[in-house]
Amino acid sequence: MDAAAVRRRNLSAVLELVHLRRGVTRADLTRALGLNRSTIGDLVAVLAEHGWVDERDDAPRAGVGRPSPRVVPRDARLVAAINPEVDVIDVALVSLGGELVARRRVPLSEPPSVDRAIELITATVRDLAATQPESEVVAAGVAVPGLVRHDDGHVRLAPRLGWREQPLAAPLAAALGVPVAAANDAHLGSRAEQAFGAGIGARTMLYLNGGPSGIGGGLVVDGRPMDGAAGYAGELGHASVDPNGPLCACGATGCLEALVPRAALAAAVGLEHPDDDTLESALLTAIVAENDDGPVHEEVARQLRWLAIALRGAVNLLNPERIVLGGHLAALWRAADRDQRASLLAQALPVNAADATIEVAALGSQRLLVGAAELAWDGLIADPLGAETTDAASAVGVSA
Repeated sequence: MDAAAVRRRNLSAVLELVHLRRGVTRADLTRALGLNRSTIGDLVAVLAEHGWVDERDDAPRAGVGRPSPRVVPRDARLVAAINPEVDVIDVALVSLGGELVARRRVPLSEPPSVDRAIELITATVRDLAATQPESEVVAAGVAVPGLVRHDDGHVRLAPRLGWREQPLAAPLAAALGVPVAAANDAHLGSRAEQAFGAGIGARTMLYLNGGPSGIGGGLVVDGRPMDGAAGYAGELGHASVDPNGPLCACGATGCLEALVPRAALAAAVGLEHPDDDTLESALLTAIVAENDDGPVHEEVARQLRWLAIALRGAVNLLNPERIVLGGHLAALWRAADRDQRASLLAQALPVNAADATIEVAALGSQRLLVGAAELAWDGLIADPLGAETTDAASAVGVSA
């Protein structure tokens, strides 16, 4: 690489560490990147000059002498994170470091068309941007409950939304006036948990996300997200667990998501279209209140039996060290008793399941938005000074 390419790579590496660790000392940057102190100082100064980071003298003293300055993300730039669902469009503005600074849920009476979704998303992003006058929205990421081609954000199939072979990223970018990327929601939830949540440090992880549109998955292998040839890997929700089971929205029979639906859990506790936190709270309250053979217990036990079958195949195939459950699958896990939790991996080969642990998503209801934001940050972090040249012209609110 020439000198300019090396410098771009080093700036990106520094900014990525500041982003993922939500602040890091110069000394830690030096150790992590293997660069000398003067080079780190120069790179940090450039990023600060261009509005990406600030330096603070609030790091704890680790020994004799003056503490190393701490480099923290600046929120001058934000990205929009979007998650369209059958009953709501969830939109947030997210800062460097994965922090949600503004959020709005737009309720829907029916699944939106792509055109209607773009209209609602555009209006909502602009409204949220107006609440953050000191910052500018410079990119957007969309977490779609379906199969999305990663090269161009084209939705191949989102069955619950009724979207098939629909362009999404390009028309939304034209409406917002900023770069837009789109990917599968569960894949992005997996990225979020790996970066900031229950997946930190996991070399091999299986993530399962349960939402109104079904169940999706994400895979981390050797510490890296596994996308597949075109970005469709991880669709465990469409693994067949009962050949004689109900028809799934994808057209197959007996898929996991058809047998473990969020709507059935919500109906068992008397709710319509609850968010994740409300559903989990109601489920735990009902489990405590009713007898062991009550309808909520029965539904929880039924869904856990099918989930165990799916996990048996996944664990035998992947040998993961960590399984992370999000959405209504996290609520199922919290509602399960000790024996039910143990049963989820009991049918897998013992040697494959020996080191596997099951955890709930640490980011809760923010996981898909944080993941969508990660997608939006990718290009900006890869070339922070190159991205700057388009910020002023394309930021949301300027091109309106």
